[in-house]
Amino acid sequence: MSRRPGGGPGERAARRRFVTVSFLFWLPAGLALAPMVLLLTERGLTLAAVAAAYAAHSLTVAVLELPTGGLSDVIGRRKVLAGAGILNAFALALIALGTTPWVIIPGMALMGAGRALSSGPAEAWYVDTVHADAGPDADLRTGLAHGSAASSGAIALGVLVGGGTPWLLGLGADPGEGLRALTSGLVLPLSVPVLLGAAVHVVFVFYVLAALTEPPRPAATLRGVLRGVPGAIGAGLRLGAGDALIRRILMTTGAAGTALAALELLTPGRAAALTGSPESGAVLFAGLAAAGFVCSALGSRLAPLVARLAGDGERAVLVSLGASAAGLLVLGATVTASGAPAAALAAAGYGLVYLGLGSAGPSESDLLHRRVDTSGRATALSVQSLAQQLTGAAAGLAVGLLPAGPLPWLLAAAVLLAGALLWARRTSRAPAPEWGGA
Repeated sequence: MSRRPGGGPGERAARRRFVTVSFLFWLPAGLALAPMVLLLTERGLTLAAVAAAYAAHSLTVAVLELPTGGLSDVIGRRKVLAGAGILNAFALALIALGTTPWVIIPGMALMGAGRALSSGPAEAWYVDTVHADAGPDADLRTGLAHGSAASSGAIALGVLVGGGTPWLLGLGADPGEGLRALTSGLVLPLSVPVLLGAAVHVVFVFYVLAALTEPPRPAATLRGVLRGVPGAIGAGLRLGAGDALIRRILMTTGAAGTALAALELLTPGRAAALTGSPESGAVLFAGLAAAGFVCSALGSRLAPLVARLAGDGERAVLVSLGASAAGLLVLGATVTASGAPAAALAAAGYGLVYLGLGSAGPSESDLLHRRVDTSGRATALSVQSLAQQLTGAAAGLAVGLLPAGPLPWLLAAAVLLAGALLWARRTSRAPAPEWGGA
């Protein structure tokens, strides 16, 4: 049976809504990314306190990742996504207006809770909707690629706006001082992008409630939720242990987490060394981060083409992650070099890492969704996200302990290349184990 290019009207409508939700959710993250550390230090937090704030965020995500994925499978995608938006709006408001660690650190923890709630429900909603409209053999990769591109594009746009807004308000000049005086110091120029992110999350909540319709579910009771969520978590862990393809996806996701941890930890210092000062290095890093997310968005949009040229999704993951590993090798090879050619080559390697990771993501998601059903889809996505976060955290510690120079970059490249080579041998097409969740 031939399929229409781009799918039927129902598929296209679901794709548009998924793209919009993805953009609206990740735009605030980009808005807050550039000014966040500077805002916290301007509020008087020491570097140790800033690290504690980020640790509160990461630990909250790690602790809640699986329970919130199970919650989405039990009570529905829309409710959990709306809850994520509400928590994030409140968290960003606390961070933007807070003046002490006792306000800011709980705000970071709340943001972690919102991040955990958002991990999976939108994608699970999209896949469920397309399957209901067009059957289990419907094309998923195109919509997933568009959603991933929208997420990366939103972060890139947010980084540029979030980094430029304080400057436009006259950071350290009269307009900035006027803003401080008008708000009694509660709102700083650096606070404005974060508050704008909170407002976008309010829009996100209203859009989710209006646009993400889903079939009625049985009324959720506290007893049912308490019984269903642990069952969904256990089923997700069993699925990861019992299915060879999903094990591969999880290990590959962990390898990608290692690459991202290395980039986030090593690039700011390298940018500062290149420009000669931390301040100008921060501006360069913001530009690089935005360019990286643009490359990730481009890679996501190219994912269907890469899969067609490679022959299937598994080969596409191999090719895409191989390209990312090559980018890390370029970064490692140029770390001790100087001059414009070396800087240009390093920038190209940086973009190649994000391009390859963006291209691999939709194919991995397509493979994952063909192995799970709707009863455990969000939990499976949470298991995948948890694998990336935990591996990335461990990799960050390892990279931070290594001596400066090529070695940290080469370690990350080796891990990512090992993840790519997992796909050199085709996975058996045996049926996936039965979900058996809530």
